[in-house]
Amino acid sequence: MKIALLSRINRWFVFVMLTVVTVAVIISTVFFINYLRKEEIKRINLIFKAIKIQQEVESPDPAILELLPEIYSSNSTIPIVVTDKNHQPILEYGYSMNIAEEIANDPVALKQLIQRMSSSYEPLEIKFPDGNNQFIYYDNSRLLNNLRYSPYLLGLFIFSYLLFSFWFLRTIKKTDAGFLWAGLAKETAHQIGTPLSSMIGWIEIMRMENPYSEGISEIEKDVERLKTISERFSKIGSVPELNDMNLSETVQQNFDYLKTRISTKVAFTLQLPEEEMLISHNRILISWVIENVVKNAVDAMKGEGELNIHLYRKGKNIYIDFKDTGCGMTKRQAANVFKPGYSTKKRGWGLGLSLAKRVVNEYHDGDIKIAQTETGKGSVFRIVLKDRNDS
Repeated sequence: MKIALLSRINRWFVFVMLTVVTVAVIISTVFFINYLRKEEIKRINLIFKAIKIQQEVESPDPAILELLPEIYSSNSTIPIVVTDKNHQPILEYGYSMNIAEEIANDPVALKQLIQRMSSSYEPLEIKFPDGNNQFIYYDNSRLLNNLRYSPYLLGLFIFSYLLFSFWFLRTIKKTDAGFLWAGLAKETAHQIGTPLSSMIGWIEIMRMENPYSEGISEIEKDVERLKTISERFSKIGSVPELNDMNLSETVQQNFDYLKTRISTKVAFTLQLPEEEMLISHNRILISWVIENVVKNAVDAMKGEGELNIHLYRKGKNIYIDFKDTGCGMTKRQAANVFKPGYSTKKRGWGLGLSLAKRVVNEYHDGDIKIAQTETGKGSVFRIVLKDRNDS
């Protein structure tokens, strides 16, 4: 449970960091664009003063006359149109700048451009004593117009990149964890195998001394069960062999074994269909899944209650329902119960149901889920397997 909590905290931390970085980039880009806009407005004001001097001063200083063309030519990006008092464009040199030739030569297009400029910025008015005032219409440079959308595009790009990086690192982590658990499972199977072989030998010796001992028969059953468990662990991380077998027999065998080993206070029942349930599955791994679900149900009932296994076909799928009268789960618990490391038990490792989900989902292309749960009333775990033999 602590592992799952840390995982959620880490995800939220990464999400917050992604948001902060993205917002910071957008804000900094907006500041940069605003700076460019102010610089362009300063340049427009400089041109405005140059035109005003040129029009107002009758005999300007020669140095000023030399400076005016430089001021006009310094503007190579900002579109400008100077009009008379009737808002008709003046197309002399210095009065129309950075306007496409096809627009400058088309009176209708030029008028539309002036209207667009007026919607962006209020025109600057040059007042003259004779009343023949002029207006300077201008707009953002093409660069500035293109940069307007850059904060959003840049933020989206960075956010997407960071999300991809987070997904990639998480995938690597899952893969490494998968290899770790597979290696641990195989090593466990290997370690179990050594004492198990010795136990089988001792059982044979005990059987020679007392061939009809009931205790020896029960020990022999448990040894066989240990062999099955060892086989289960050895198959983790490997592609299991699936065979067409009667699923009813698989469920029945597990029911018979588990019934004698769970509390007698649990009313353990089984419902099987009359027809055979031939389906491709690995009996050892499916048995492991059934055992995990049953043990979790018994723990949820604290060793007392009712547990029913129901095997049935519906459409093209085969279902196994495990209905218990345990403590049930909250929505939060139900959403996390199959996640590795999550457990509702104080001493639980949170591995049983996560491995069961892997067996059903990855190896059998099926699904295992909580079909129904209610706090204080119990839960229904459901295994869904696709019947590929059904035509």
